[in-house]
Amino acid sequence: MGVILDTNAVSAAVDKDDALLSLVRLHGRPYLPIHVIGEYQFGLLGSRLRKSIEPFFVQLKSQSIILAADLETAKEYATLRHELKLRGRPIPENDLWIASLARQHGLPIASRDERHFDGLEGVTRLGW
Repeated sequence: MGVILDTNAVSAAVDKDDALLSLVRLHGRPYLPIHVIGEYQFGLLGSRLRKSIEPFFVQLKSQSIILAADLETAKEYATLRHELKLRGRPIPENDLWIASLARQHGLPIASRDERHFDGLEGVTRLGW
C-alpha cells in the first residue's frame, strides 16, 4: 500500500518524528505529491536551516513515489471542488490537489491538518 505525505508530514519526517515515521512504516512506502514538494521547497528557500534540512528532504524524495497530476486527477479535483463549493467549505488549493490525488489512488494522507482533510468523501487522513 502506501501513504501520501502532506507538507506537515514532510516536516515531521525531516525532523525524524518517531510517531510519523512509525505511521509511514506501518502503511508502506511514502508518496509525495508534486504540490507538496513545491510547497516544501518554497519553505526551504527562506529557511535559515536550509543547509542542514535539505539533505534529509533529498533523501526522503529518493525513497518516495512521486505523484504528479494527470487527467484523472483533474477529474477528481473538479468533482471534489464542486462538492466543497456546494457545502460552502473551500480548502486551500494545494490541499485540494493532494486530496484529489488521494481519492484517485485510494491512498490515505498523513497530515495534522484536520480542518482541510477530515470529512472529505473518499479521503482518509491519518494523524500522529
